[in-house]
Amino acid sequence: MCLKYISDWLSFTLLPLAIWSIAVHLLLYFPNGETTYASNNQLTNYVWYFEGLCFSGVMMLLIATVLLTVENYNCYTFSSLQHKYWSQRYSRLGSPILALLGVAFSGYCLIISSLGLAQGPFCSTLAGWDYPFKDTAGSYLTNSSSWAQCLEPAQIVQWNIILFSILIALSGLQVIICFLKGTMELKRILCGTHSFIIQPDTF
Repeated sequence: MCLKYISDWLSFTLLPLAIWSIAVHLLLYFPNGETTYASNNQLTNYVWYFEGLCFSGVMMLLIATVLLTVENYNCYTFSSLQHKYWSQRYSRLGSPILALLGVAFSGYCLIISSLGLAQGPFCSTLAGWDYPFKDTAGSYLTNSSSWAQCLEPAQIVQWNIILFSILIALSGLQVIICFLKGTMELKRILCGTHSFIIQPDTF
């Protein structure tokens, strides 16, 4: 893999972030490792928006893969320096568009995960299955004594808080990385300037 520029390394960092997003979202379907709640549709409604699984996960993996493919193509092709310069410039026209899509997909995950965190979990209470914290505007996060309202699944409040918080962090990083990636690529296309990471020649 040929990673010559800072923006190329930004594309590479999207891969582990996307994989982590998929893993974290899948955990939301299995509170405490149990499958019965998913089969009985006793999960918070925000897990069915597929924000971490599809948008900041699979779609981000596809975007990162295409970006890295374009960057490797620019590294290993073209013999004429002048031809290489102009070919790289035009072959990178799709990179800012992909980066913009990355901002949109990860931004979607960021918003949905924030809403899921603010709403709180769907759990069994003395009044039945409900969202006991949906009208608290997220204030339940700092009031741990109220978490006892959720009788089942066990520790579901902590489970949701931790996993949605991780999704927020991962998607937030993706938004920043995709924004920086798009900005750098536009600068390279429009201005013809480059930010290098100097590497020794290999033989």
